[in-house]
Amino acid sequence: MALWAKFKKFVDRVAGEERSTRNLREEELRLAAAALLVRASAIDGQVDAVERRKLKALLQERFDLGSDEIRPLLEEADAREHESVDLYRFTSVLCRELDQDGRKRIVEMLWEVVMADGVLHEFETNLVWRTAELLGVSTRDRVTLRQAVAARVGFKSKA
Repeated sequence: MALWAKFKKFVDRVAGEERSTRNLREEELRLAAAALLVRASAIDGQVDAVERRKLKALLQERFDLGSDEIRPLLEEADAREHESVDLYRFTSVLCRELDQDGRKRIVEMLWEVVMADGVLHEFETNLVWRTAELLGVSTRDRVTLRQAVAARVGFKSKA
């Protein structure tokens, strides 16, 4: 019986470590996505309230977060985005943790944030393009996602 108890304890510990690792990976995924969306909301030089509300709504929906969970996530994402010098820090996590559909969903979320205020700045477009490239999302998919989001939100391009 003592051997069985030791075995059960070992299995429980391994399962606990696996859950802990999974939780850490989910937190890292949420943080990387949030940091990219924070950058998208601010890259044109102004943080628009409409973009910020859209960012919060997207994160809450995508990661099933409560309103009490979104504030600390955004505070940490703001800090990480501010100290980051490139996009790779975030896109590498997303590439590791998401399949192709998940990566496309991130690009779609970026389009939703940058179009939320009704104005698409060239810096915003460039950010989505660079992020899509780093995520391995094709030009065709990026453009298709842009068109789908624009049609859904009633965005009218000036170009």
